[in-house]
Amino acid sequence: MWQRYMWCMCLARKIAGRRIVLNSSYLFYIRKMTTSERLSRLETRAITAEELIKTLKYEVAEVKKLSAQENNKARIKELETENEQLKKEIEDWKNKLIKLEIASGIKQVPLPSKNAASLPQSEDKSVKMSSAVKDEPKPLVSNETNQQEGTKVDKKKKEKPSEGKKAKSGGGGSSGGDATTEPPVDVGRLDFRVGRIVSAKKHPDADSLYVEDVDVGEGKTRTVVSGLVKFVPLEEMQGRVVVLLCNLKPVKMRGVTSEAMVMCASTPEKVEILLPPAGSVPGDEVHVEGYPRMPDPVLNPKKKIFETVAPDLKTNSEKVATYKGTALSVPGKGVVTAPSLVGVNIK
Repeated sequence: MWQRYMWCMCLARKIAGRRIVLNSSYLFYIRKMTTSERLSRLETRAITAEELIKTLKYEVAEVKKLSAQENNKARIKELETENEQLKKEIEDWKNKLIKLEIASGIKQVPLPSKNAASLPQSEDKSVKMSSAVKDEPKPLVSNETNQQEGTKVDKKKKEKPSEGKKAKSGGGGSSGGDATTEPPVDVGRLDFRVGRIVSAKKHPDADSLYVEDVDVGEGKTRTVVSGLVKFVPLEEMQGRVVVLLCNLKPVKMRGVTSEAMVMCASTPEKVEILLPPAGSVPGDEVHVEGYPRMPDPVLNPKKKIFETVAPDLKTNSEKVATYKGTALSVPGKGVVTAPSLVGVNIK
């Protein structure tokens, strides 16, 4: 009996041990299966999250593009509105300028249309040159200032000086009658001469102007007003040898009468006084080969001779002052040059 009892107890222990092993293996398997399922679920969720993030990034980029396009459209509308306002202002100022020119006795030349018949060569060239001068941006230099101030001052006394000039000229070629006797409009009509600035000072009533006493070989000095304060220091003006246009009509500039114009190579940012050749003295005449020198006693502002010639006065690539590519020179002494500016207008 005792042996059977012991055998039963051993068998019970073995069965209990096997159950424990089976239970622990089953639990381990269940735990392993739960962990792998969780990992697979986490991986699936991570992939889904990445796809959502990519989608969101794409949508954000599209929203930014749309907002940028909207901003650009708004800016374009603003610019178009500003352009319309500027056009209106330009037209208003253009009409005012035309009225002032008409009041000053300046004839208005209508621009030819595209379908208009071609003009004769000389007339067409003159119209193109005059329109080019009007359209060209003008820095503050003596010739433009002289022209503008002169027309303002001479509004009231427009007719009497012209009669006096006719009397003085005695019916000469430049003031009179037949168009066939008038010389061609070219650089030969301009009285370019070498001069020396005896003294220079600032204009008492204009911060941008110099007042100079200039010797041009006439036995007495001429007074010249130049808008060069922003471009040439006062000490560099003293005793300087220059090229002057001597047959412009004298005009008052802020109460001081200017009797000539200092010629300069000019851009909107920089202006340089032209340099006569070495050895030049006051009174030396400046010539252009191929254009006989026949200067008018006084240029008639209404004929716009200087305005017609000016577009062809330029410096070349070697800094030489030219008219239609031909150098301005003092016979026997050399050519007129600019200190550094090339390919710019001379005014």
